[in-house]
Amino acid sequence: MELKIKKLDPRAQLPTRGTSGSAGLDLHALLDQPITVPAGGRISVPTGIAIGLPSPETVGLVFARSGLAVKHGLCLSNGVGVIDSDYTGEIKVGLVNLSESPYELQPGERIAQLVVMPVLLPQLTEVEELQETCRGAGGFGSTGRV
Repeated sequence: MELKIKKLDPRAQLPTRGTSGSAGLDLHALLDQPITVPAGGRISVPTGIAIGLPSPETVGLVFARSGLAVKHGLCLSNGVGVIDSDYTGEIKVGLVNLSESPYELQPGERIAQLVVMPVLLPQLTEVEELQETCRGAGGFGSTGRV
């Protein structure tokens, strides 16, 4: 399996794994200078790279970096970014600052992580009824607190 990576800017950094056991590849901010994300603010951060996923049965998922999220409140503005197998444009990372303090993002800083995963592409079948389960339509909190 091969993940093709194209630098769209010579200053772009290729994604890196923090350790040999890391599931995600760290994505780096392509910035000319530091940029401040105000408390409650949102920004779109370029990475300067594009990818070619291995096949239509794969997807690139962009997740927040736990250190930025827990320590500084910097999360993905869309929860999880989805890179479809036929998208070959620049990867940009939408960030939101959920903290009460501004955060200064540095050029080259690791801003998110990319995980490549398989995708199931099932045939869609409209039905009149779904198979009954013990949970049924029970939604939020229906299984208890503990």
